[in-house]
Amino acid sequence: MAKFNPMIALPPLVFAGLAGLFIFGMGREDAQQLPSSQIGREAPSIASVTPLDDLAPLSDDMLRNGGVKLVNYWASWCAPCRAEHPQLETLAEEGITIYGINYKDEASNALKFLDELGNPYGAVAQDEPGRTALEWGVYGVPETYILDAEGHIAYRFAGPITVEIMEKYIKPEIAKAGQ
Repeated sequence: MAKFNPMIALPPLVFAGLAGLFIFGMGREDAQQLPSSQIGREAPSIASVTPLDDLAPLSDDMLRNGGVKLVNYWASWCAPCRAEHPQLETLAEEGITIYGINYKDEASNALKFLDELGNPYGAVAQDEPGRTALEWGVYGVPETYILDAEGHIAYRFAGPITVEIMEKYIKPEIAKAGQ
């Protein structure tokens, strides 16, 4: 009769433990909250972005004047960007100003994305090389920033905005930035 070797069971147990930690971490409410050194600072310049075809162009002045606004980094190749898009449209319909910065994308693909899903953005820019995103501290797309009336970053959310996240975090932070 063969003797049981405990070393054979070790790899599946280690895998199960790591999988459990991963699932636990993804379920935490703050899992999407990556730190940002930009909070409270003036939004970085967007002087190096370019217009996206004939859509309303985004300018630095738009970020620094007026009420509370969102800046959303997105791309047509980004599946989570597609998933969050209905929430952006809902916010736009509710009167929230949203500016879009298309990240490392081809203009034709970005335009197809907006044509297919709708355009919730009051103005759009293209950051094809990704330089502006680096200045903002973007980890990846989608990523959304809430700016106050003076153009200071009040809040940052990395990841797709779901209905729950919109209600629990985004809307309250918009209200707080407007105070």
